[in-house]
Amino acid sequence: MKTAIFGFPGSGKTDLFLALAGPKFKNLNKAMVKVPEPRLDPLIELFNPKKITYTEIEYNDLPGAIKGKSLSNKLLSEIRPFDCLIGVLDGFSGINSPEEQWNIIETDFILSDLSVIEKRLEKLVKDKKKDVFEEELLLKAKEFLEKEKPLRENNELISAPELKGYRFLSAKPILYIWNVSEDDLNRKIISEKKLNQKHITLSVKLEREMSEIDDEEELKFFQQEYGIQESALKKVIKSTYELLDLITFLTAGEKEVRAWPLKKGSTADEAGGVIHSDIQRGFIRAEVLSWEDFLKYKDFKVAKKNGALRLEGRDYIVKDGDIITFYFNV
Repeated sequence: MKTAIFGFPGSGKTDLFLALAGPKFKNLNKAMVKVPEPRLDPLIELFNPKKITYTEIEYNDLPGAIKGKSLSNKLLSEIRPFDCLIGVLDGFSGINSPEEQWNIIETDFILSDLSVIEKRLEKLVKDKKKDVFEEELLLKAKEFLEKEKPLRENNELISAPELKGYRFLSAKPILYIWNVSEDDLNRKIISEKKLNQKHITLSVKLEREMSEIDDEEELKFFQQEYGIQESALKKVIKSTYELLDLITFLTAGEKEVRAWPLKKGSTADEAGGVIHSDIQRGFIRAEVLSWEDFLKYKDFKVAKKNGALRLEGRDYIVKDGDIITFYFNV
């Protein structure tokens, strides 16, 4: 799960990166950040495992390669390989409004995608062995973009396998951080819900300062003073997970207690494949305990005795928080 953090100069994007990654990454621009997962705690207490593994998200602080009031071609090219984007909007300097920055970014993404489509369509016209269905999809995408709408708002187009390889910028899920002053945290921002796009307000400077506090009591006092309920890390990761349409399943035992990311709607054998391809290939069954039932019984043997520990086949749709043991043979 690779996420790019970008923004106009002075937006606070590097402060956000450091708030997420921690002060030890001060001179770096890439960090693997553990996803907070409190559901591991009772499993750790129960099994006292030799190893504990959290899901991680890779955050990348991209250079502020901006040309005038637009994103440079260099930055657009660097953004393209990432799974998810975080755009930091300057909401404190008053130089450009966050709304203006947001509109510039969306427009640049749309224009870049239109350019890619037009070049490809020109080649397809000359190609006698062209894929007619691909051409139809590209024309649909072009028509949608010309209405000044990003492709992420069209599920049919972003889910089409024929278009995946283009890595369209406006198709990528994006989280916009409205970086405001500490006195402006209740500022009203865009309320209209948009598909695969989220907006949250943060004081990035405050969040970075909090990330550098090691003492829990001091941190708690700091958060209470400014009325901060959740850290940037929790807010951003929660939003990133939702944008990527991810859930978490768990595996537990004396050797290891671990959290795994999984696309929502995935089956049990697909979940096994996240761990190792051999599990999916040789899948026999999955032993599943829901998170709610684990909280109820606090013990796997008691859960099994009460019929809560279930055997599921490969087509079982995994739920968020499921604790799974896989049985397979290769």
